[in-house]
Amino acid sequence: MISFDKVGFQYGVGPEILHDISVTIEAGSFHFLTGPSGAGKSTLLSMMHFDRRPTRGFLSIMGENVAMLARAKTPLLRRKIGIVFQDFRLLEHLSVFDNVALPLRLAGEKERILSRNVTEILEWVGLGKAMHVSPRALSGGEQQCVAIARAVVGRPGLLLADEPTGSVDDVIGQRVMRLFEELHRLGTAVIIASHNENLIRRFPHTRLELMDGHLVRIPVEFGMKL
Repeated sequence: MISFDKVGFQYGVGPEILHDISVTIEAGSFHFLTGPSGAGKSTLLSMMHFDRRPTRGFLSIMGENVAMLARAKTPLLRRKIGIVFQDFRLLEHLSVFDNVALPLRLAGEKERILSRNVTEILEWVGLGKAMHVSPRALSGGEQQCVAIARAVVGRPGLLLADEPTGSVDDVIGQRVMRLFEELHRLGTAVIIASHNENLIRRFPHTRLELMDGHLVRIPVEFGMKL
């Protein structure tokens, strides 16, 4: 699914913030991405979503060499990726339903199937009664749930989530995690950036830890750094 080989990244002429990242993310795997604030977690996720390209090293996503990828092909590949941003990025002129339906409409899904899938996922995240309102009418936690529903409604091959439970209470957070685990069971590769140690302990999966620009894999079955 994703292969980093000695990848480095820096903004402009500033210092390099990611150093020699080498890791393979297998199809259908589940990883937590951890590390202190400012470690580069969001930057790493953005590279996996084709928003940024490495300044050195090799990065392959879904069999595509990112450095050689034509920009015209990028939107098609992004449709195979669900992403939950920290700032939600909802379209305020669209209803909750239409925000969540957007990825399916872009993919050409039939409205009958689309309506069933969108309604089902909004019921799952507790927003079945709010599907026709504007996102502006919702709380921050509810907007986070809309963003999560939009990311997963198309059952993407890869799901990237940046602090997806940061704005929701513990009950909804666990429900969202069960949804992510169900997607994982169905074959989606899931990568979740999180500071929530309680959540990580409750849902044990391999951890990718960023520290001082370097990435360390911590397999859950060993509980130790390799």
